[in-house]
Amino acid sequence: MDPNESFLFTYGDGLGTVDINALIKFHEDHGKLATVTAVNPPGRFGMLTINENEEVVKFNEKPQHGTAWINGGFFILNTGVINFIEHDQISWEEEPLREITQKNELAAYKHSGFWQPMDTLAEKKYLDDLYCSGRAPWKVWE
Repeated sequence: MDPNESFLFTYGDGLGTVDINALIKFHEDHGKLATVTAVNPPGRFGMLTINENEEVVKFNEKPQHGTAWINGGFFILNTGVINFIEHDQISWEEEPLREITQKNELAAYKHSGFWQPMDTLAEKKYLDDLYCSGRAPWKVWE
């Protein structure tokens, strides 16, 4: 197995308008072992800005974009990542991804377009509503 051969990997519980061709090109250009798609989801809670006197100086209810980039669940990996997986009971996010990061072999492709997890029934209903109403931002193949 060629350790530089790449493959696509996703958790399958999220939906996004990630430009896969741009993601692949980004991965090929940086030369690292792994690429994660970083997304900046909407804030789930109202955000407070608090000054040194413990006074709220700004309140932003559920901002359109959160304050941090998170793992969007879309990866491009070189087959060499298999060397970081010791057994089939290991969690990808635990030892392998942390070790790959510590070795400076993980790059982040920043995706600022549509991305939505489907971890809850409410999120599933939201995605169903987007699709059924014709407002789905992702391309649908018939």
